[in-house]
Amino acid sequence: MELKLLVAGIILFFVAKIMKKLQPRMEATKAKNIYNELYDWIETGWSAVLLAAVLMYFVIQAFKIPSGSMRVTFLEGDHLFVNKFIYGLHNPMGNGQRFFSLRQVQRGDIVVFRCPPSALSMAEREDGVNKDFIKRCVALGGDMVEIKNKQLYINNQLMVEPLAKFVDPEIYPPVKIFPTQEKYQSDWESGRFNEFSPAALRDNFGPVIVPPGSYFVMGDNRDKSYDSRYWGPLPDKLLKGRALFLYWPLNRIRIIHS
Repeated sequence: MELKLLVAGIILFFVAKIMKKLQPRMEATKAKNIYNELYDWIETGWSAVLLAAVLMYFVIQAFKIPSGSMRVTFLEGDHLFVNKFIYGLHNPMGNGQRFFSLRQVQRGDIVVFRCPPSALSMAEREDGVNKDFIKRCVALGGDMVEIKNKQLYINNQLMVEPLAKFVDPEIYPPVKIFPTQEKYQSDWESGRFNEFSPAALRDNFGPVIVPPGSYFVMGDNRDKSYDSRYWGPLPDKLLKGRALFLYWPLNRIRIIHS
């Protein structure tokens, strides 16, 4: 969306400049008055569109909750504003590098990010689909993550998670499908766990080590969340920002805390 707005703003800018050059050649007619009015609209429009593109790319983004993976923290259809500068601004010319970071991602942060390719279906990848996800960051680069009977352990420590919800009382047992821990880790990092049934990973998972510069993210609605258990670690370069403010519906307006 930000790129489309930027392109539209640039196009309007050049259209306005071309119209400005042509303007003196026209005689004082009704057509000229219409032309001048159209020029004024385009002259105002290109600056407004470019400003909106800059704000959406660097500062804030509107986001609509697409699924129930974050219930009951968020409901389907909730509208949020996302703070895009708290973790620093992406260098648009670089490979995801950040600058002017206010703080680093922390465990518990609710983050919005571009969907990793491993989370897309083959058809979506072929069609060049881009979509955003929202999840909670539960582990950082270097952390060891393990799930035992639905309970999350970080670096062998049981996490107290008052916001995590489990809607299915059934606990799927661990499935031994990898010959070595190294194979388990490498296949998880490469996103190959999508090939397995969710029952093999949902309630008993790991251990894995989150790669440097990546995060492990999960939905609060753990039994109904498609997350890092299945498609692998979230690279920092795909991170867009932190959920900031729920603005719609009106009866749910609130500042979002981790």
